[in-house]
Amino acid sequence: MKSFKFNAIAILLLSVITLQEGFSQGSGNKYAGEFLSIGVGGRAKGMGGAYVALVNDVTSGYWNPGSLAKINYPQFSLMHDAQFGNLINYDYGSVAIPFGSNASLGLSLIRMGIDDISDTRNALIDLNGNGILDPGERLDPDKITKFNTSDYAVYITYAKKQSEKFSYGANLKIIRRNIAEEGAWGLGFDVGARYNPFGRFFLGANLQDLTTTYLSWSTGKKEVISPTAKIGTAYQIDFLKGTLTPALDFDVRFENRRSSANANLGPVSFDMHAGLEYSFKDMISIRTGYNELGNLTLGAGVKFPKINIDYSFSKFDGLEQLGNSHVLSLIFTLEEDKFQRK
Repeated sequence: MKSFKFNAIAILLLSVITLQEGFSQGSGNKYAGEFLSIGVGGRAKGMGGAYVALVNDVTSGYWNPGSLAKINYPQFSLMHDAQFGNLINYDYGSVAIPFGSNASLGLSLIRMGIDDISDTRNALIDLNGNGILDPGERLDPDKITKFNTSDYAVYITYAKKQSEKFSYGANLKIIRRNIAEEGAWGLGFDVGARYNPFGRFFLGANLQDLTTTYLSWSTGKKEVISPTAKIGTAYQIDFLKGTLTPALDFDVRFENRRSSANANLGPVSFDMHAGLEYSFKDMISIRTGYNELGNLTLGAGVKFPKINIDYSFSKFDGLEQLGNSHVLSLIFTLEEDKFQRK
């Protein structure tokens, strides 16, 4: 068993080194898959996105596919996030079921979209024929149409629990992007693992877009989503009749972000997520965090029989005109004997 765990960890580390070498020249298109990095779930968002090692529920399909093996009952999750004054809607839904004695299957869907955008391309009353809206010219309101721009991602997850301390998993990821009448398709893979070396100390890793994800547009343009390594730790401590959990994650990217990242070594960039949660008797939780954008996050959660309700708040510092982000998410657990993992 020890040999298996060490081999698995070695493979993950070797993958990171290989990715660094492969992308040392900063290849790929920056931010091509940025909507995939926003994050899901009120609990995770309230902790600044420091969740790779801590996650153990249906949202594992997004945060760390290896952790999905920890569920013992079927679970469903829903989330809505309205950003930039409700201009952008970011929605997430997922379902996962335990499979056999030590495996789990999951399906997740993410949609980010801007709806009802005015299309004025065919509405110009062009008196002089230069194709530009000049003084005295106007737009014909009857010819203004509407269109949507949206991004979709579907995650199909398989996870297996090798032991009570170690689990691993993988995602098949299908991406669809639409801008007016044009669109793109992409296919990618993620692999993840979660390890509990001792006590209540956890390590997690999620290598996203491991083989590089290519987006092919109907216009003929190609985009590349470069790999990202999400690595994190979490530690649970008994505190005041509850549990105090600090967590720390790093996103390691290979697309030459440099000054836009928290830190960088040449084309390799590092972004930090830090979070802290206090849960009282596993019923009521309060959270705070620091995300990669340098914003303070706040959150709270309450756990009822079969349902968890989580909320998070974050503010765009220095950009008040963009508004605040409010996230509400639900997790339903079919916690009945007939659905329990055998």
